[in-house]
Formats: sequence, structure tokens, C-alpha cells
Amino acid sequence: MPSWNDTLIITLVALVADAVIGDPDWLWRRLAHPVAIIGRAIARLDRALNRDTWSPRRRRAAGVAAILLLVIASLLFGYIIQAMMPRGIAGNVALGLLAATLIAQKSLYQHVARVHAAFATGGLKAAREAVSLIVGRDPDSLDESGASRAAIESCAENFSDGVTAPVFWLALLGLPGLIAYKTINTADSMIGHRSEKYRDFGWAAARLDDLVNLAPARLAGLLLSLAAPVARGSIASALKATWRDARHHRSPNAGWPESAMAGALGIKLAGPRRYAEGLVDDPYLNADGRDATPADIRRALRMLLMACGIQFAIFAILMTLIVL
Repeated sequence: MPSWNDTLIITLVALVADAVIGDPDWLWRRLAHPVAIIGRAIARLDRALNRDTWSPRRRRAAGVAAILLLVIASLLFGYIIQAMMPRGIAGNVALGLLAATLIAQKSLYQHVARVHAAFATGGLKAAREAVSLIVGRDPDSLDESGASRAAIESCAENFSDGVTAPVFWLALLGLPGLIAYKTINTADSMIGHRSEKYRDFGWAAARLDDLVNLAPARLAGLLLSLAAPVARGSIASALKATWRDARHHRSPNAGWPESAMAGALGIKLAGPRRYAEGLVDDPYLNADGRDATPADIRRALRMLLMACGIQFAIFAILMTLIVL
């Protein structure tokens, strides 16, 4: 197994590769993306084990068994790949390039930036279409502030789920930790719903996703708070909003990065939102803030870039300290 110094090198290579290359469409048109492969495995277990005729208790037990099988398989798969790589810089670079496929710095920036660009080129109608690709809420119910808020919330929450958390588990446990995290997170997005079909079968996936995101979500809130000055925001205001409001979010984790973003930008986030299944009447985060505008999306993107840079610097410093 690689030393922690090697694992940090792998992490830094992955961050650089993802920032430069991102998710190239030409590659994933020819090859199956790792997350797509994970998704197929989850879908097969869903079809095999989530039976309508089973009792709620049996369906919950089946969901526990499914997520355990997925996590064990992902850890084993990551360990085998890591063990097959040569030791030294060549192996670390190769592992870093593989790991980069499961980190979403550049793709997150691009998706949120498209909403900002859509406002400028096509107005609210185009922005609704762009934001519908990254959030699940009803786009037709969104006014200019609602579409802006949705894009900014996606930026904050996915910075935690798609960047900070996978990098955290990569740095801590190497490639096996990264693949296991992405498996858990993908399972939560596919079966961790509160619908009738998944309330029991997806229970374990949802609870495990909450657990593995506890530390990364709080780290994401801190990183976004530290990035506040690049958006003409205040670190103190971001931290204050995070400490005060994060616990009011329905998710035990999403409230941390979203509250930090809201406090830094001086806007209110979350609040009532309409999805296909109906209205979600949540409290606002940073309720005293103003309504979001398209200009705030650009400010949020600057914070995203800075937060990614701070994260990279932290791991670079850790590696340097270990070497010294």
C-alpha cells in the first residue's frame, strides 16, 4: 500500500489533472464513465432486491445488504488497482489520473457557468433550461432570483459532494476510499429517496451517505468561508451564517456549504422550492440576506475557484510537512 506521502501526491496529481482536463466528452463517448458503471451495478441490485411484494422490514434489510456489497466490492476493486500500479512517481501519476475521473472541480464550474451565460444570452428562459440540468426542482416555477439561487446552491452543495468529499476520502484512504465514497454517494442519489419505492430499500444508502459526508461538508463550509474575500464577501459573515443556519437545512450536511455561500455573498439560499413531487417549504439560510441575482452566480464561481485553490494548498502543505 502507498505511504501517506504517496497518497497525498496522488491527491495533488488528481486535483491538477481534473482542473486542467475535467471530464472530456470525447473520452466518455467511447468509454463508460466510472460513475456510470457504478450506477449500473446499483440499478441491478435495485431490480433484484427491491421487491414490491416484500415487507418494509425485509426491503430495509435488503438495502443494507446491497450497500454493504457495493462498498466491499468498491474497496476491493480500488485496492486491486492500487496494488497493480508500480511504486514511485509513475504509479502515483497513473493513480492520480485515474482518481481525477471521480472529482468534479472543472465540470462543476462549467455547469454552473452555463447558467450565468444563459442569463446573458437568452434571458430567464435559457437560464431555466440550463439550471434544469443541475437541479431537480421545477424550472418553470423559477423567476430570475429562483434560478440564480438554484445555481448557487448547486455550486455550494456539489463543491462538498463532488470535490471536497471525494478528495477527503482519496487523501485519507487512497483510491479504495475514493471509489467507495463515489459508490455510496451515487447510491444515495439513485435509491436514497423518501419515495414509497425507496423509503426502506434506500434507507441504508442515505444514512451512510450522511455519515461519510459529515467531515467533508464541514470542511467545505470552512473552505468557502475562507474564499469569501474574492467575491467581496466577509469571512466572518460566512462563518457566522454557517454556525447559525447550517443546522436548519433538512440535510445534516448540505447546510454547511450552502450557509457559508449565503453568508459570504450576502444573499439568502434554500427556502421554499418546488419539485415534481410538490413544494418543499424549508427555512431560508441567511434569511436576512437579499435575493440572489445572476451577478451572484459569477461571484459564487469565483469563490468556487478560490476554495479549490485553498484545498490544493492545504494538501500541498501537508505533503511538504511530511517530507520535511
